[in-house]
Amino acid sequence: MPIDIEKALGATLEGPVYSWTDDDVILYHLGIGAGSDPVDPDELRYVYEGDLQVLPTYATIPPFEMMMSFAFVDGLDINLAQVLHGEQETILHDRIPTSGAVTNEGTVTNIFDKGKGALVVMEIVSRLESTGEPLFTNRSSIYIKGEGGFGGDSGPSTSIEIPDREPEHVVQSATLPQQALLYRISSGDKNPLHADPGFAAFAGYERPILHGLCTYGIVAKAVADSVFEGQAGDIASYRSRFSGHVFPGETIVSRIWDEGDRVLVVAETQERGLPVITNAVITRR
Repeated sequence: MPIDIEKALGATLEGPVYSWTDDDVILYHLGIGAGSDPVDPDELRYVYEGDLQVLPTYATIPPFEMMMSFAFVDGLDINLAQVLHGEQETILHDRIPTSGAVTNEGTVTNIFDKGKGALVVMEIVSRLESTGEPLFTNRSSIYIKGEGGFGGDSGPSTSIEIPDREPEHVVQSATLPQQALLYRISSGDKNPLHADPGFAAFAGYERPILHGLCTYGIVAKAVADSVFEGQAGDIASYRSRFSGHVFPGETIVSRIWDEGDRVLVVAETQERGLPVITNAVITRR
């Protein structure tokens, strides 16, 4: 079997120091659609260094290269064409500075048997290089098709019950036709699925699709702008499931329920009415 549970479970990865500046933060924000109204002060806080703040999902950028290297972990001899990003959780131990540097330490924390596939969970802790204190932690759940059925634990349920009432906020986030091309440069995720029409067709899509982590960021911004009134640093954690894809140029509609201690979100495409983010939970600092 390609996955050797005994070898892979608990395996660790270490990466180089990752540093960023104001410009990197601004480029990331542009990659997820910030600045759509270039004279709106609320939008300028994401794309102008004068009063720059950092969205919590920028935390997915410093450990991204390490996350993608999980396929080379001893015991995970897998075909990358069979891999799907299932869920993502980001925990902010402190507000992200507009410039800084972190070290990243990764561990394969769980491997669950989902029947038709295996779910590999990797946790990456990013620590400030200057102090060694944790700044943010990312948990990425990667679904590997065809690798289940080994008799392991199926894992805990992450399903969230949506309140039986209308959402407090409904936010429409339009994406650009070239959104994936922007995000691939701002994030470093150059998977051809998001740029090459031929590759996308081979993968079963009619055209290139938007990165899941781009959608993740767009929905986080929708919540920050509505529930948190633009104070993105007040978000303490964010977890969601990737339930579908977005074609660049589509509008993402986020339905948001404010439960006080937590915020629940479901997002879908306006054009096709299909879910793209589900089981999303955001907590306050």
